Amino acid sequence: MTAVTTGRRIPGLRRKKPPTSLENSTLTEGQRRTVHMAASILLDYPQPERRAQFDLVAAAVASLPAKIADEFGAFLTKVSTLSQQQLEAHFTSTFDQKRKCCPYLTYYSTGDTRRRGMALVGFIEAYRAAGWEVEEGELPDYLPMVLEFSARSDSPIAGQLLASYREGIEVLRTALESFDSPYSHVVAAVCRSFPTIDDETRERYLRLVNEGPPTEMVGVSTFLGALEPYTPAGASSEGVRV
Repeated sequence: MTAVTTGRRIPGLRRKKPPTSLENSTLTEGQRRTVHMAASILLDYPQPERRAQFDLVAAAVASLPAKIADEFGAFLTKVSTLSQQQLEAHFTSTFDQKRKCCPYLTYYSTGDTRRRGMALVGFIEAYRAAGWEVEEGELPDYLPMVLEFSARSDSPIAGQLLASYREGIEVLRTALESFDSPYSHVVAAVCRSFPTIDDETRERYLRLVNEGPPTEMVGVSTFLGALEPYTPAGASSEGVRV
């Protein structure tokens, strides 16, 4: 029996480049809200009405800490060279046709399994617990919607939602970087607004980067167990929409 040598290469097999680590930025509450609202706008489908808001976003993010402002600036500079048709085509080919670029957060923890429906209900109940209602026409785990919720809500539940799906957001960032998409800069800006990633979360997200979202029921779990499903009595609900 021959020994396996460390230098041997198998044709067609290459080692994946490890995901890049980001330096997190210290933000005030107002700055965090600005980051999440700006990202909510830029990550939504770039129809002409939405793209018309890009200049307002550019002005709003200019005073943010340099690393985050630079991420937004890089995105805005790159997409400024694209026609409306080109930008819409890039958005569709990226977020609708690439498995690891899914903008729906529960997909990363549950994949296309029956558990995803349970996770979506958890999102709806989380919004209701904060006094908000999801309008028809969009799934409640749509990242731009969750970011808008984080920007506009005073409830700590918004932060809990994002923290619960932190690894999915990191997988999205890594995938967008691998495809050299301008949208990677927007997700990077969001990731820089989070606390430093802990080892356990990093381990989970590295596993997701390599394996992708689950396709089987075995071993799948959601991350919303700590959120109690209730609607506050007498509270007026605001619509969450992008």
